[in-house]
Amino acid sequence: MSLTVLMNAGPWLSVPPPGYGGIENVIATLVPELRRLGVRVVLASVGESTLPVDELVSVFPDGQFGALQRPYNQVCGVAQAHLAGVVRELRARDDIDLVHDHVEAVGLATLTAMGPDGPPALHTLHWDLAKHPALYGNLDGGDRVRVNGVSASQLARAPGALRDHSVGHVHLSTPLAVGAERRSRPEKGEHVVVLGRINPGKGQDLGARLARQVGFPLVLAGPVGPYHRPEDLAAAGAEARQNPDVRFFHDEVAPYLDGELVRWVGTVAGRERDDLLAGARAALFPLRWEEPGGTAVVEALALGTPVVATARGCLPELVEHGRTGLLTTDEEELGELVLAAGLLDPDECRREAAARFTPAVMAERYLALYERVRHLTPTADLQPA
Repeated sequence: MSLTVLMNAGPWLSVPPPGYGGIENVIATLVPELRRLGVRVVLASVGESTLPVDELVSVFPDGQFGALQRPYNQVCGVAQAHLAGVVRELRARDDIDLVHDHVEAVGLATLTAMGPDGPPALHTLHWDLAKHPALYGNLDGGDRVRVNGVSASQLARAPGALRDHSVGHVHLSTPLAVGAERRSRPEKGEHVVVLGRINPGKGQDLGARLARQVGFPLVLAGPVGPYHRPEDLAAAGAEARQNPDVRFFHDEVAPYLDGELVRWVGTVAGRERDDLLAGARAALFPLRWEEPGGTAVVEALALGTPVVATARGCLPELVEHGRTGLLTTDEEELGELVLAAGLLDPDECRREAAARFTPAVMAERYLALYERVRHLTPTADLQPA
Protein backbone atom coordinates (compact mmCIF):
# COMPACT_ATOMS: atom_id res chain seq x y z
CA MET A 1 0.00 0.00 0.00
CA SER A 2 1.40 3.40 -1.01
CA LEU A 3 1.14 6.09 1.66
CA THR A 4 1.86 9.84 1.62
CA VAL A 5 2.46 11.39 5.04
CA LEU A 6 2.85 15.06 5.85
CA MET A 7 5.40 15.12 8.67
CA ASN A 8 4.90 18.35 10.63
CA ALA A 9 8.17 19.21 12.38
CA GLY A 10 7.31 22.83 13.19
CA PRO A 11 9.11 26.17 12.81
CA TRP A 12 11.70 26.06 15.59
CA LEU A 13 14.71 24.16 14.24
CA SER A 14 15.85 22.64 10.97
CA VAL A 15 15.67 18.88 10.41
CA PRO A 16 18.17 17.56 11.30
CA PRO A 17 18.92 20.27 13.87
CA PRO A 18 22.34 21.91 14.33
CA GLY A 19 23.20 20.06 17.54
CA TYR A 20 20.58 19.70 20.25
CA GLY A 21 16.99 19.39 19.08
CA GLY A 22 15.05 16.52 20.58
CA ILE A 23 11.92 16.43 18.41
CA GLU A 24 13.76 17.36 15.23
CA ASN A 25 16.30 14.59 15.87
CA VAL A 26 13.45 12.10 16.34
CA ILE A 27 12.00 13.12 12.97
CA ALA A 28 15.42 12.96 11.30
CA THR A 29 15.75 9.41 12.61
CA LEU A 30 12.23 8.31 11.68
CA VAL A 31 11.81 9.68 8.15
CA PRO A 32 14.59 7.74 6.37
CA GLU A 33 13.23 4.47 7.72
CA LEU A 34 9.67 5.33 6.71
CA ARG A 35 10.86 6.10 3.19
CA ARG A 36 12.76 2.80 3.15
CA LEU A 37 9.42 1.14 3.92
CA GLY A 38 7.83 2.87 0.92
CA VAL A 39 6.20 5.87 2.60
CA ARG A 40 6.24 9.13 0.66
CA VAL A 41 7.11 11.98 3.08
CA VAL A 42 6.19 15.66 2.75
CA LEU A 43 8.12 17.51 5.46
CA ALA A 44 6.67 20.70 6.97
CA SER A 45 9.67 22.43 8.52
CA VAL A 46 11.86 25.47 7.86
CA GLY A 47 13.55 26.19 4.56
CA GLU A 48 17.06 25.38 5.77
CA SER A 49 16.16 21.76 6.59
CA THR A 50 18.42 19.33 4.74
CA LEU A 51 16.78 15.96 5.51
CA PRO A 52 16.15 14.06 2.25
CA VAL A 53 12.36 13.93 1.71
CA ASP A 54 9.96 13.80 -1.21
CA GLU A 55 8.81 17.40 -0.68
CA LEU A 56 9.63 20.24 1.72
CA VAL A 57 6.95 22.74 2.79
CA SER A 58 8.04 25.82 4.74
CA VAL A 59 6.77 29.18 5.95
CA PHE A 60 10.01 30.41 7.56
CA PRO A 61 13.37 30.21 5.78
CA ASP A 62 15.26 29.32 8.95
CA GLY A 63 14.64 28.09 12.48
CA GLN A 64 12.79 30.38 14.88
CA PHE A 65 14.09 28.85 18.11
CA GLY A 66 15.86 32.02 19.18
CA ALA A 67 12.50 33.81 19.32
CA LEU A 68 11.41 31.66 22.25
CA GLN A 69 13.34 33.83 24.70
CA ARG A 70 11.27 36.87 23.72
CA PRO A 71 8.07 37.84 25.61
CA TYR A 72 5.00 35.76 24.80
CA ASN A 73 3.20 38.53 22.94
CA GLN A 74 6.13 38.78 20.53
CA VAL A 75 6.45 35.07 19.80
CA CYS A 76 2.95 33.62 20.16
CA GLY A 77 2.22 33.85 16.44
CA VAL A 78 5.23 31.88 15.19
CA ALA A 79 3.80 28.38 15.57
CA GLN A 80 0.39 29.60 14.41
CA ALA A 81 1.90 31.06 11.22
CA HIS A 82 3.61 27.75 10.52
CA LEU A 83 0.39 25.79 11.11
CA ALA A 84 -1.56 28.19 8.90
CA GLY A 85 0.88 27.29 6.13
CA VAL A 86 0.35 23.58 6.80
CA VAL A 87 -3.44 23.99 6.62
CA ARG A 88 -3.16 25.90 3.33
CA GLU A 89 -1.05 23.07 1.94
CA LEU A 90 -3.52 20.42 3.09
CA ARG A 91 -6.48 22.28 1.60
CA ALA A 92 -4.71 22.77 -1.73
CA ARG A 93 -4.01 19.09 -2.38
CA ASP A 94 -5.72 15.72 -2.09
CA ASP A 95 -2.77 13.32 -1.95
CA ILE A 96 -1.98 13.50 1.80
CA ASP A 97 -3.15 10.26 3.40
CA LEU A 98 -2.17 11.21 6.95
CA VAL A 99 -0.60 14.05 8.93
CA HIS A 100 1.97 13.07 11.54
CA ASP A 101 2.22 16.12 13.78
CA HIS A 102 4.93 16.96 16.33
CA VAL A 103 4.12 20.59 17.22
CA GLU A 104 3.26 21.06 20.86
CA ALA A 105 -0.34 22.07 21.60
CA VAL A 106 -0.81 24.27 18.51
CA GLY A 107 -0.51 21.35 16.10
CA LEU A 108 -3.13 19.29 17.90
CA ALA A 109 -5.52 22.24 18.30
CA THR A 110 -5.21 23.26 14.64
CA LEU A 111 -5.67 19.78 13.22
CA THR A 112 -8.68 19.20 15.46
CA ALA A 113 -10.20 22.54 14.38
CA MET A 114 -9.98 21.50 10.72
CA GLY A 115 -12.99 19.29 11.32
CA PRO A 116 -14.06 16.27 9.25
CA ASP A 117 -12.70 17.68 5.98
CA GLY A 118 -9.10 17.30 7.13
CA PRO A 119 -7.02 14.15 6.57
CA PRO A 120 -6.50 11.59 9.35
CA ALA A 121 -3.91 12.85 11.82
CA LEU A 122 -1.59 11.35 14.41
CA HIS A 123 -0.19 13.82 16.96
CA THR A 124 2.88 12.59 18.86
CA LEU A 125 3.14 13.79 22.45
CA HIS A 126 6.82 14.44 23.21
CA TRP A 127 6.43 16.46 26.41
CA ASP A 128 4.93 16.67 29.91
CA LEU A 129 1.18 16.17 29.53
CA ALA A 130 0.38 18.29 32.59
CA LYS A 131 1.33 21.43 30.66
CA HIS A 132 -1.92 22.04 28.76
CA PRO A 133 -4.84 20.90 30.95
CA ALA A 134 -7.48 22.99 29.18
CA LEU A 135 -6.56 21.54 25.78
CA TYR A 136 -5.93 17.95 26.82
CA GLY A 137 -8.79 17.75 29.30
CA ASN A 138 -11.36 18.80 26.69
CA LEU A 139 -9.96 17.26 23.51
CA ASP A 140 -12.47 16.14 20.92
CA GLY A 141 -10.75 15.00 17.75
CA GLY A 142 -13.59 12.72 16.75
CA ASP A 143 -12.53 9.68 14.77
CA ARG A 144 -10.02 11.67 12.69
CA VAL A 145 -7.37 12.97 15.12
CA ARG A 146 -5.50 10.52 17.33
CA VAL A 147 -2.47 10.83 19.61
CA ASN A 148 0.39 8.62 20.67
CA GLY A 149 2.84 8.85 23.52
CA VAL A 150 6.56 8.17 23.63
CA SER A 151 6.24 5.93 26.70
CA ALA A 152 3.55 4.06 28.59
CA SER A 153 4.22 6.04 31.75
CA GLN A 154 3.60 9.30 29.91
CA LEU A 155 0.16 8.18 28.72
CA ALA A 156 -0.71 6.76 32.13
CA ARG A 157 -0.57 10.33 33.51
CA ALA A 158 -2.62 11.84 30.67
CA PRO A 159 -6.08 13.36 31.18
CA GLY A 160 -8.91 10.99 30.34
CA ALA A 161 -9.93 12.83 27.16
CA LEU A 162 -6.39 12.52 25.83
CA ARG A 163 -6.16 8.82 26.68
CA ASP A 164 -9.46 8.28 24.88
CA HIS A 165 -7.77 9.52 21.68
CA SER A 166 -4.60 7.47 22.16
CA VAL A 167 -3.51 4.65 19.89
CA GLY A 168 -0.58 3.64 22.09
CA HIS A 169 3.05 4.60 22.57
CA VAL A 170 6.28 4.28 20.59
CA HIS A 171 9.62 4.41 22.35
CA LEU A 172 12.24 6.70 20.87
CA SER A 173 15.18 5.32 18.92
CA THR A 174 18.70 6.23 17.84
CA PRO A 175 20.78 5.38 14.76
CA LEU A 176 23.54 4.51 17.22
CA ALA A 177 21.60 1.35 18.10
CA VAL A 178 22.09 -0.11 14.60
CA GLY A 179 24.79 -2.75 14.95
CA ALA A 180 25.48 -1.64 18.52
CA GLU A 181 25.88 -5.25 19.68
CA ARG A 182 28.84 -5.64 17.28
CA ARG A 183 30.61 -2.45 18.34
CA SER A 184 33.93 -2.91 20.10
CA ARG A 185 34.08 -2.01 23.75
CA PRO A 186 35.45 1.53 24.24
CA GLU A 187 38.01 2.43 26.84
CA LYS A 188 36.14 3.85 29.80
CA GLY A 189 37.23 6.94 31.68
CA GLU A 190 36.26 8.13 35.12
CA HIS A 191 33.97 10.94 33.99
CA VAL A 192 30.18 10.93 34.19
CA VAL A 193 27.92 12.76 31.71
CA VAL A 194 24.60 14.55 32.10
CA LEU A 195 23.37 15.03 28.53
CA GLY A 196 20.41 17.27 27.79
CA ARG A 197 18.98 20.76 27.87
CA ILE A 198 19.86 22.42 31.16
CA ASN A 199 16.70 23.12 33.14
CA PRO A 200 15.24 22.31 36.57
CA GLY A 201 13.46 19.16 35.42
CA LYS A 202 16.69 17.58 34.18
CA GLY A 203 18.31 18.21 37.58
CA GLN A 204 21.78 19.34 36.54
CA ASP A 205 22.11 21.23 39.80
CA LEU A 206 21.58 17.99 41.74
CA GLY A 207 24.10 16.15 39.58
CA ALA A 208 26.68 18.89 40.08
CA ARG A 209 26.17 18.93 43.84
CA LEU A 210 26.53 15.15 44.10
CA ALA A 211 29.68 15.24 41.97
CA ARG A 212 31.25 17.70 44.37
CA GLN A 213 30.10 15.71 47.43
CA VAL A 214 31.07 12.25 46.22
CA GLY A 215 34.08 13.29 44.14
CA PHE A 216 33.42 12.05 40.60
CA PRO A 217 34.23 14.19 37.53
CA LEU A 218 31.04 15.41 35.86
CA VAL A 219 30.51 16.86 32.40
CA LEU A 220 27.28 18.78 31.75
CA ALA A 221 26.56 18.73 28.01
CA GLY A 222 23.62 20.61 26.56
CA PRO A 223 22.35 24.10 25.78
CA VAL A 224 21.21 26.72 28.24
CA GLY A 225 18.12 28.26 26.68
CA PRO A 226 19.13 29.29 23.13
CA TYR A 227 22.86 29.36 24.00
CA HIS A 228 24.84 26.37 22.78
CA ARG A 229 28.35 27.45 23.84
CA PRO A 230 29.69 28.93 27.08
CA GLU A 231 31.13 31.89 25.21
CA ASP A 232 27.73 32.66 23.64
CA LEU A 233 26.06 32.72 27.04
CA ALA A 234 28.84 34.85 28.50
CA ALA A 235 28.44 37.38 25.69
CA ALA A 236 24.66 37.56 26.06
CA GLY A 237 24.73 39.75 29.15
CA ALA A 238 22.05 40.42 31.74
CA GLU A 239 19.25 40.48 29.16
CA ALA A 240 19.60 36.70 28.75
CA ARG A 241 18.16 36.23 32.25
CA GLN A 242 14.69 36.76 30.79
CA ASN A 243 14.95 33.08 29.85
CA PRO A 244 14.08 30.88 32.87
CA ASP A 245 16.65 28.23 31.92
CA VAL A 246 19.37 30.89 31.89
CA ARG A 247 18.30 32.05 35.36
CA PHE A 248 18.32 28.46 36.61
CA PHE A 249 21.81 27.90 35.22
CA HIS A 250 23.27 31.03 36.80
CA ASP A 251 21.52 30.63 40.15
CA GLU A 252 21.55 26.87 40.72
CA VAL A 253 24.17 25.23 38.49
CA ALA A 254 27.00 27.72 37.94
CA PRO A 255 27.98 27.88 41.66
CA TYR A 256 29.12 24.24 41.41
CA LEU A 257 31.22 24.68 38.27
CA ASP A 258 34.97 24.72 38.81
CA GLY A 259 36.23 23.85 35.31
CA GLU A 260 37.84 20.64 36.58
CA LEU A 261 35.62 18.36 38.65
CA VAL A 262 32.38 19.85 37.32
CA ARG A 263 32.32 21.37 33.81
CA TRP A 264 29.70 22.72 31.42
CA VAL A 265 30.83 22.20 27.82
CA GLY A 266 27.70 23.41 26.00
CA THR A 267 26.03 21.49 23.20
CA VAL A 268 27.88 18.47 21.84
CA ALA A 269 26.85 16.61 18.71
CA GLY A 270 28.03 13.96 16.28
CA ARG A 271 31.35 12.28 16.97
CA GLU A 272 32.13 14.58 19.89
CA ARG A 273 28.91 13.53 21.66
CA ASP A 274 29.46 9.86 20.88
CA ASP A 275 33.02 9.85 22.18
CA LEU A 276 32.01 11.71 25.33
CA LEU A 277 29.20 9.24 26.09
CA ALA A 278 31.02 6.07 25.06
CA GLY A 279 33.99 6.88 27.27
CA ALA A 280 31.93 7.74 30.34
CA ARG A 281 31.64 5.62 33.45
CA ALA A 282 27.92 6.37 33.47
CA ALA A 283 25.25 8.60 31.98
CA LEU A 284 23.53 10.34 34.87
CA PHE A 285 19.88 11.44 34.78
CA PRO A 286 19.12 13.17 38.11
CA LEU A 287 15.54 13.82 37.05
CA ARG A 288 13.11 16.00 38.94
CA TRP A 289 10.27 15.44 36.48
CA GLU A 290 8.53 12.54 34.82
CA GLU A 291 10.74 12.16 31.73
CA PRO A 292 8.42 11.28 28.83
CA GLY A 293 10.81 9.95 26.18
CA GLY A 294 14.50 9.74 27.03
CA THR A 295 16.42 10.08 23.75
CA ALA A 296 19.69 10.54 25.63
CA VAL A 297 18.97 7.37 27.61
CA VAL A 298 18.80 5.16 24.53
CA GLU A 299 21.85 6.92 23.05
CA ALA A 300 23.86 6.10 26.16
CA LEU A 301 22.81 2.44 26.08
CA ALA A 302 23.68 2.16 22.38
CA LEU A 303 27.17 3.44 23.14
CA GLY A 304 27.64 0.93 25.94
CA THR A 305 27.29 3.35 28.85
CA PRO A 306 25.19 2.32 31.85
CA VAL A 307 22.46 4.69 32.97
CA VAL A 308 22.18 5.95 36.54
CA ALA A 309 18.91 7.75 37.16
CA THR A 310 16.04 8.59 39.39
CA ALA A 311 13.29 6.09 38.59
CA ARG A 312 10.87 8.61 37.13
CA GLY A 313 8.83 8.72 33.94
CA CYS A 314 10.00 6.40 31.20
CA LEU A 315 13.28 5.40 32.86
CA PRO A 316 11.98 2.08 34.29
CA GLU A 317 10.67 1.21 30.80
CA LEU A 318 14.03 1.83 29.13
CA VAL A 319 16.52 0.65 31.75
CA GLU A 320 16.70 -2.72 33.47
CA HIS A 321 17.95 -2.12 36.98
CA GLY A 322 21.10 -4.09 37.69
CA ARG A 323 21.73 -5.00 34.03
CA THR A 324 21.75 -1.86 31.86
CA GLY A 325 21.65 0.71 34.63
CA LEU A 326 20.89 1.56 38.23
CA LEU A 327 17.68 3.29 39.29
CA THR A 328 16.58 4.77 42.58
CA THR A 329 13.78 6.85 44.07
CA ASP A 330 16.24 8.47 46.50
CA GLU A 331 18.06 11.46 45.00
CA GLU A 332 20.86 11.25 47.55
CA GLU A 333 21.61 7.63 46.57
CA LEU A 334 22.49 8.63 43.01
CA GLY A 335 26.07 9.51 43.93
CA GLU A 336 26.71 6.04 45.34
CA LEU A 337 25.13 4.41 42.30
CA VAL A 338 27.45 6.36 40.00
CA LEU A 339 30.40 4.74 41.73
CA ALA A 340 28.76 1.29 41.39
CA ALA A 341 27.97 1.69 37.70
CA GLY A 342 31.43 0.51 36.69
CA LEU A 343 30.40 -3.02 37.70
CA LEU A 344 27.79 -3.21 34.92
CA ASP A 345 28.61 -4.76 31.54
CA PRO A 346 28.66 -2.27 28.63
CA ASP A 347 27.91 -5.13 26.22
CA GLU A 348 24.55 -5.70 27.90
CA CYS A 349 23.67 -2.07 27.27
CA ARG A 350 24.56 -2.33 23.58
CA ARG A 351 22.64 -5.59 23.10
CA GLU A 352 19.53 -4.05 24.66
CA ALA A 353 19.75 -1.00 22.40
CA ALA A 354 20.22 -3.11 19.26
CA ALA A 355 17.14 -5.19 20.08
CA ARG A 356 14.75 -2.41 21.13
CA PHE A 357 15.83 1.06 20.05
CA THR A 358 16.80 1.04 16.37
CA PRO A 359 15.13 3.42 13.89
CA ALA A 360 13.70 0.41 12.04
CA VAL A 361 11.84 -0.74 15.15
CA MET A 362 10.41 2.75 15.67
CA ALA A 363 9.40 3.17 12.00
CA GLU A 364 7.63 -0.18 11.84
CA ARG A 365 5.70 0.68 14.99
CA TYR A 366 4.66 4.05 13.54
CA LEU A 367 3.64 2.49 10.26
CA ALA A 368 1.31 0.19 12.20
CA LEU A 369 -0.14 3.22 14.02
CA TYR A 370 -0.67 5.06 10.73
CA GLU A 371 -2.76 2.19 9.42
CA ARG A 372 -4.71 2.00 12.66
CA VAL A 373 -5.48 5.74 12.56
CA ARG A 374 -6.61 5.53 8.95
CA HIS A 375 -8.88 2.58 9.69
CA LEU A 376 -10.40 4.45 12.63
CA THR A 377 -11.27 7.34 10.31
CA PRO A 378 -14.48 6.52 8.37
CA THR A 379 -13.68 8.89 5.51
CA ALA A 380 -10.15 7.64 4.96
CA ASP A 381 -9.35 6.01 1.61
CA LEU A 382 -8.38 2.50 2.62
CA GLN A 383 -8.11 1.00 -0.87
CA PRO A 384 -4.67 -0.16 -2.02
CA ALA A 385 -3.07 2.30 -4.44
